[in-house]
Amino acid sequence: MAEESAECFHCGLPVPPGSRFEVVIDGAPRAMCCAGCQAVAQAIVDNGLDEFYRHRDQPATQPRELVPDALRELDLYDQPALQQSFVKAAEGEVREAALILEGITCAACVWLNERHVGALEGVLDFNVNYSTHRARVRWDDARIHLSDILKAIATIGYIAHPYDPGRQDQLFRKERGVALRRLAVSALMAMQVMMLAVAMYAGDAGGMSPGIRDFLRWVSLFLTLPVVFYAAVPFFQGAWRDLRRRRVGMDVPVALAIGGAFVVSAWDTLRGHGDIYFDSVAMFVFFMLTSRYLEMNARHKAGRAAEELVKLLPVTAVRVDAEGRQEAVTVSELRPGDRVLVKPGETLPADGVIEEGESAVDESLLSGESLPLPRKPGERVVGGSVNVDGPLLVRVEQVGEDTTLSAIVRLLDRAQAEKPSLAGLADRVAGWFVLGLLVLAALTALWWAFHEPARAFVVTLSVLVVSCPCALSLATPAAVTAATGRLLRGGVLVTRGHALETLARVDRVLFDKTGTLTLGRLSVARVEPLRDGFDESEALDRAAALEARSEHPLARALIDAAPAPERYHVSEARNLPGRGVEGVIDGRSLRLGRPDFVAAASGDSSPTLVDEANTAIALGDEQGLLAILYLADQPRDDAAETIAALRALGIEAEILSGDREATVAATARQLGGIAYHAEQSPQQKLAHLRALQARGLRVAMVGDGVNDAPVLAGADVSLAIGSGADVSQASADMVLMSTRLMALAEAVATARRTTTIIRQNLGWALVYNIVAIPVAAAGIVAPWMAALGMSFSSLIVVMNALRLR
Repeated sequence: MAEESAECFHCGLPVPPGSRFEVVIDGAPRAMCCAGCQAVAQAIVDNGLDEFYRHRDQPATQPRELVPDALRELDLYDQPALQQSFVKAAEGEVREAALILEGITCAACVWLNERHVGALEGVLDFNVNYSTHRARVRWDDARIHLSDILKAIATIGYIAHPYDPGRQDQLFRKERGVALRRLAVSALMAMQVMMLAVAMYAGDAGGMSPGIRDFLRWVSLFLTLPVVFYAAVPFFQGAWRDLRRRRVGMDVPVALAIGGAFVVSAWDTLRGHGDIYFDSVAMFVFFMLTSRYLEMNARHKAGRAAEELVKLLPVTAVRVDAEGRQEAVTVSELRPGDRVLVKPGETLPADGVIEEGESAVDESLLSGESLPLPRKPGERVVGGSVNVDGPLLVRVEQVGEDTTLSAIVRLLDRAQAEKPSLAGLADRVAGWFVLGLLVLAALTALWWAFHEPARAFVVTLSVLVVSCPCALSLATPAAVTAATGRLLRGGVLVTRGHALETLARVDRVLFDKTGTLTLGRLSVARVEPLRDGFDESEALDRAAALEARSEHPLARALIDAAPAPERYHVSEARNLPGRGVEGVIDGRSLRLGRPDFVAAASGDSSPTLVDEANTAIALGDEQGLLAILYLADQPRDDAAETIAALRALGIEAEILSGDREATVAATARQLGGIAYHAEQSPQQKLAHLRALQARGLRVAMVGDGVNDAPVLAGADVSLAIGSGADVSQASADMVLMSTRLMALAEAVATARRTTTIIRQNLGWALVYNIVAIPVAAAGIVAPWMAALGMSFSSLIVVMNALRLR
C-alpha cells in the first residue's frame, strides 16, 4: 500500500482527513485510521509478527482477522496508552468506556448482551443503546480487565471495539449496504418465485403437464436458494446464537418457519409430489427484511440527536505555543493547559477559558439556545460550540471523556439504555411469549395432524410467521429514543430512563427561587431620588463610579445599569466591609451602602424603606441622603408563562426557597400568586417534599444550588438548571440545558405523549397477537399473509414512535 493511501494499512477502512496515525512496517510508514489500529499494528511489529501483513491476502474485514492469535493473547486493550483516548477513570480502580457493538439486529440482541456482560464478575454497569448500537461499560479494573469484557462479548457472537464516531458511521453505512443487498436479493427472487407460483396455480385449472410442473418446481427451488442461504442468514444466525445460550429468542420462530417451509418444499420437490411453499418462504423473508430495513433507518433517525452531539468536536485544532507559534494537531493530542486558536466560524475543540478575544458563541446544539451568547476573557467556553464573531485564544481545561460534551453524551446514553418499568414488563412478556408461541405451534400441528393432516404443516407455518414478539420489545425503546432526542434538541437532557415515565404522572412541581425561577443575578429594579435636581441617571452613575473596582454582585448590577459612570472620577475610595464604600467625587464626600451607614454621615436616622421585598442601598453625602436604589433578582422572562402552562396541564407549582419572606412573596406575586415557602433550610425543604409524597402526590423538584441536592435526590423526578452546581446536576434525573424555563412545561407534555405512545404500541402489539395467532391457528391465514401482517406490526410500532420526533 502506498504511503499516501487513503486507506488504513491495518483494517482497510478510510483514513479520516487530518489523521496523523502512522506505523513503520517493512521499512515504510503506513497510514492508520485511528489510535486503536496504530496501537495494534505497533504491537504486531514490536513482537516480531510482521509476517502477519506479508501473508494476508487483503485487509481484514472481521475483528478476528485483524489480530493474529499470538497477538490477541497480549490483551492490547488493557494497555493504559491505548485506553487513554476512550476510557475514563473514576474512583479508585473503576473505569468507564464507550464501545460500538457489531451484530445487533433487534431488541433481543441488546437484552442478551446486557444480561451476559452484566453477569461478569467486576462489571458494575453495562447498557446498550439500541438506536446507536453504542454501549457504556463500567468495570472494576482490579477484578476484571477490558479485554476480558470484549472476549466475553465475542463468545456470544458479537463484536465490540472502542467507540469512534467516524467508524460508527462506516459501520452504519455497511449495515445499511448489507441490509439493502439482502433485501434486493429477496425482492428479486420473490418476484420470480411468485410468478412461477401463479403459473402453477393456473396450471391446476388448465391441465399443466406433470413434466412442466416438476420443471417449475425445480426452478422455484433454485430461485429460493439465494433467499434462504444469503438473504435469510441473519435470522438463522440470531436463532443459533439464542439457542446456544439456552434461551428462546425472537429469531427462533422466524428461523423455524423459514427453514421448515424450505426443507419440506425441497423434499416434496425431490419426491415429485406434495405441496411446496417456496413462494411463502421468499415473500416471508422479503417482508421481514423490508420491515427490519425500515426499522433500522427509523432507529438511526431516532438516535441522530446523540450522534449529532458526538460529531460536534472537530478532527483538528490549531495549538499555540508559548512563543506564539501555531501548529495543526488532532484534537486527541490536546492536553489541559494547551492554548488553541479558534477562528470565526470554527468549532471549539475542548472545554476551556478564553485568554484573549471577545466573540459570540453558538451553543444551540448543546443547550437549545437559539441565539449566540457573548463571551469575553476569563469566561468559560464549551467544546462543540461554534465561535461566531472574532478570533479567540482559549486555554484548554478538559479534553476527551472529561469534557461537558462527553458528559452529556454519557448521560443521554444512560437514559436511552435504562428501561422504564413498562419496558421491563414488555421484555419479560416477550420472552415468555416466544416460548408460549412454540408450544402453541406444536399443539396446533398436533390438532391439525389428527383432523386434516394435509393442512397441518401450512397452518403451523402460519402460526409461527404471524406472531410478532418484536413489536413488544420495540414498543418502549423506540419511543424513549425518539422522545429523548426531541427533548435534547429543545434544551432538555434526560439522564435517567425512568424520568419520562415519572414526569408524565407528576401532580406538583416545587421550584427553588434564586437561579431557577429568577435569573440568579441582581439588577436595578428602580431608583428613588430624594433631593431636588438629582435624577436617576446621576444617582446610578455616581453609585457605579464608587463601585468601579468592586466585584461584589451589587456592584456589578450598578455598573451594568449606569448610563455613563466614566464621567465621574473617584478619589480617596475606601471599602468598608459589611457597610459599604465611600469616596470623593467633585470635592464631595459620598457614601454608598447600607441605609443606616449612609445616613450616619449626616447624622440622620435610618430612612423608612417603602419596598422591603428588594435589596435597598442608599447614596448620600454629608448633607443627607441623595437616593435609594432598589436591587432585585428578576424572574426569568418566561417564568410566569411556564407556571401558567403547568397549570393548564393540571400541575400545581410552589416556590421552596431559603430566601427571606418578603423577597419570596414578591416573586410569588409576580408569577401569578403561586404558593410559596420561604426561609427553608435543606432539611425543611426535604421534609416538605416528604409530606407532599405522603399525601399521594407525585412531586418534581427543580433547582440549581448545592443545597438543592438532597431534595433533588428525594423527589419522584428531579430537574436541575444547566448552569447550576455540578452536584445538583448529578442528583437530577433531567437537566435543563437551556435558559428557557418553558422547556420544563414542554418536557411534561412530551413525557405524557411518550407514555401514551408506549401504551399504544404495547396495546397494538398485544391486540395484534391476540387476534392474529388464533386466526392463523384456525387455518384462515396463508403463510404469505401472515408474513405481511407480522412485518407491518413491527413497522407500525416504530413509525408510531417516530411521531415523537
